[in-house]
Amino acid sequence: MMKMDNTAGGSWTIDSSPTSSAVKNSCHPNLKMFLAALSFAYFAKALSGSYMKSTITQLERRFEIPSYLIGIIDGSFEIGNLLVIAFVSYFGAKLHRPKIIAIGCVLMSFGTFLIAMPHFIIGRYKIETSVRSSVNSTNNFSPCPASSPESSRAGDRPSILTYRGCERESSVSMWIYVFLGNVLRGIGETPVQPLGISYIDDYAQSENAALYIGCVQTIAIIGPVFGYLLGSLCAKIYVDIGYVDMETVTITPGDARWVGAWWLGYLIAGTITLMSAVPFWFLPKSLPMPVEKHDTSCTPEQTRFIKDSPTMEHKFRPEEPANLHQMAKDFVPTLKSLLGNPVYLIYLCVSIIQFNSLIGMVTYKPKYIEQHYGQSASKANFLMGMINIPAVALGMFSGGVIMKKYKLGIMEAAKFAFGTSLLGYFLSLFFFAMGCENAKVAGITVSYTRVESLSYQELSLFSDCNSGCFCSRREWDPVCGENGITYVTPCWAGCTSSTGSGRNTVFNNCTCVTLAEAQPGNLTATLGQCPRRDSCDKIFPYFLALSVVSSFIISLGGTPGFVLLVRCIKPELKSLALGIHTLATRTLAGIPAPIYFGAIIDTTCLKWGYKMCAGRGACRIYNTSSYRIVYLGLTLGLRTVSFFLCIPGFALLKRHIKREEKNALTNGNAELESLKKEDSSYTHCEQFIPACDRNPDRETRL
Repeated sequence: MMKMDNTAGGSWTIDSSPTSSAVKNSCHPNLKMFLAALSFAYFAKALSGSYMKSTITQLERRFEIPSYLIGIIDGSFEIGNLLVIAFVSYFGAKLHRPKIIAIGCVLMSFGTFLIAMPHFIIGRYKIETSVRSSVNSTNNFSPCPASSPESSRAGDRPSILTYRGCERESSVSMWIYVFLGNVLRGIGETPVQPLGISYIDDYAQSENAALYIGCVQTIAIIGPVFGYLLGSLCAKIYVDIGYVDMETVTITPGDARWVGAWWLGYLIAGTITLMSAVPFWFLPKSLPMPVEKHDTSCTPEQTRFIKDSPTMEHKFRPEEPANLHQMAKDFVPTLKSLLGNPVYLIYLCVSIIQFNSLIGMVTYKPKYIEQHYGQSASKANFLMGMINIPAVALGMFSGGVIMKKYKLGIMEAAKFAFGTSLLGYFLSLFFFAMGCENAKVAGITVSYTRVESLSYQELSLFSDCNSGCFCSRREWDPVCGENGITYVTPCWAGCTSSTGSGRNTVFNNCTCVTLAEAQPGNLTATLGQCPRRDSCDKIFPYFLALSVVSSFIISLGGTPGFVLLVRCIKPELKSLALGIHTLATRTLAGIPAPIYFGAIIDTTCLKWGYKMCAGRGACRIYNTSSYRIVYLGLTLGLRTVSFFLCIPGFALLKRHIKREEKNALTNGNAELESLKKEDSSYTHCEQFIPACDRNPDRETRL
């Protein structure tokens, strides 16, 4: 039972006997279960979200689609989220919140499974290759079909791979399933955050609520680490593992045509998400209110009377509108009041621009590492998961610690967030100097006479040295010549014979492979692109180090920036302000940024692949110099615009603070206001029950 402790200033203590009908001060067992379940759900949704970003290049190659379409697929998650966020946030709070979250987790898992479904529909992945698939074959064959120069230039021979019938089922529309699955993921994710956080805030003690929410958010940060590590693992495994003889696969994970087991990670992520739904089905709609949320100045019987009172919901939720009509009536004036705050409006614009920069950069960063530094998709994902994400998490945590330790005010928080962002911006400028040269590919980045010259035209593949071969301009089956230059196919290298089979195939008598311009070509070539120069390998560790440092510094301002958002508006407008901020950043940044970043990156492609039947496929090789300029230039250019907006923002914030200080002097200081609130809380019980006991110690303190 609840007992009065006179030595503790009239506070209530709880009897631990099982017959006690009062609410325990400690965390309720069901609340502990809810915390664990919500943390697991946060982990699951963060894992599947980061895994989606880790599979971007795999999806491009598997479905033979350009980067801008991948951007549309990536943004479809936000589309699904925005479709139902208003309905879920409002109506979900009035229903059984744990079960609504469980339904959301089930939808997320179904969406994740739907993304993996095309793998089981479109059949095996076919690679354009000039190599015999039979390991036991000993007959030499010529990769250079004889033809006249006129016929070579006039047309294009069929692909070396002969397909029995052109099946249009393949990648023409299969990416639609990935798009729809990601939309379903977005719909399912919607209730997890708003309903989960509000449930904790309602039934946890005030001093513990922030800690519980912080724990949930911390678990959410761990999710992307495992998501990228899962992406790294699956990228190493061949897409059709278990269905093909790996001895017949002639490409390696570093090849532009390699596709990892992207579908396997989605099955794993979907299973984990489905498991996260299970605990929520067994949780109650509501929990007993903590003692502190009752009036502690009342007797236990009176407290229970208040708890069971039909007006309880109104007393504890006075901010809820009485009905939908009243809510709609108040919405427009409230929104007008919020958007009439110039500080909030500037903050919103800056956030949208910076989120465009951040989302575009993060979405295509693994691809940038692959294309620019010649790393495999597996290694790029591993580095993102083990280096970049922890640096961001540490930065956000450190920013919160600094805020608390130095008790930064609203202006100090704004200056700190701006300073860290500006310092990270200046550090990021050094990325422009950490560039690698284009890979030397004959007919694309260098001429057959070894003169560096970029060409986006397929006719540049023709040369006198391969004029006797009838080569396909559509194929991409690179070989590395003894001279260190990559050739698009053995045919374009002028190779007339080959020895060995599978990955051990060696092409001989390659007329275009020369050690010097004047010497006749008669050298060999091996499968795969030539490795990049040592200078590029030396630059890469510096790129990683700078990436970690800049990510950490920029993330330091994340928490102070969020605090600025909360403090620059009226307390009654906080929920709406956060909702509008989320809506705006997702609509104007989360959806468009991956699309236009991808479209701009597509303009730097030097050699496109082709689909099985017809049409352009995924890019095989990029102009790395142009890629670096447009990717980094767009990322930093957007941040530059946001910094210019910060200048009037600081002026408006300074004026806002002076106005608030003036109002505070007019209305009395904050301490007096706090005492008035406490006194109001003390007399609240008397309004309910006139017979409520008064505590003399409490009266003395007041």
